[in-house]
Amino acid sequence: MRSRQIFLLVLLVIIADQTLKIWVKTHMPLDHSIHLMGRYSQLYFVENEGMATGLQFGGSWGKLFLTLFRLTAVLFGGFYIQRIIKKNYHPHFIACAALIFAGALGNLIDSLFYGLIFEESTYTHVARIFPAHGYTTFLHGRVVDMFYFPLIHTHFPGWLPFIGGKEFNFFDDIFNIADAAICVGVTYIIVFQRKLFRRHSPQQDTPVPIS
Repeated sequence: MRSRQIFLLVLLVIIADQTLKIWVKTHMPLDHSIHLMGRYSQLYFVENEGMATGLQFGGSWGKLFLTLFRLTAVLFGGFYIQRIIKKNYHPHFIACAALIFAGALGNLIDSLFYGLIFEESTYTHVARIFPAHGYTTFLHGRVVDMFYFPLIHTHFPGWLPFIGGKEFNFFDDIFNIADAAICVGVTYIIVFQRKLFRRHSPQQDTPVPIS
């Protein structure tokens, strides 16, 4: 797989991710939902101040650390993708690495810049883009999430200890295109790892093990 193809794949994910995030941020109040196919498929606008699924730690300093960690991971990911392209790794593995990189970069953009270029979103107010003052400082922006698929709404069986009788939703997490790209890349690598941890040799018709 060539560098140009990888660049186009990453660019496609970033454009799709940021276009939808900007639209949601500038057209929907916080916690507002739009039903796509009934109650089981929604655009549901939330902002994530921390890690995946909304986990948080350390307040403002924790947010700063998380953003810097994401930045370091993205820089490393860029060098790593160049390396595996040069070493002729399996094209599908390179594509998966590119999806993970694009997803990390998409969420990093939110953390770096959204606090500067957007107003605060509230439950009654739709944010404007490029106001005189943003809602927070550089490196402290919140990640925009919007995909919500509550496919199953039920209760845990009563005989289960601690959680018996409590409500249960599957799938309850709210995510974005960047998150989906990361999940697809990671899942594909895990499922097809025996096939992917080989690299293709131009002089051979079959993959050869990584040396």
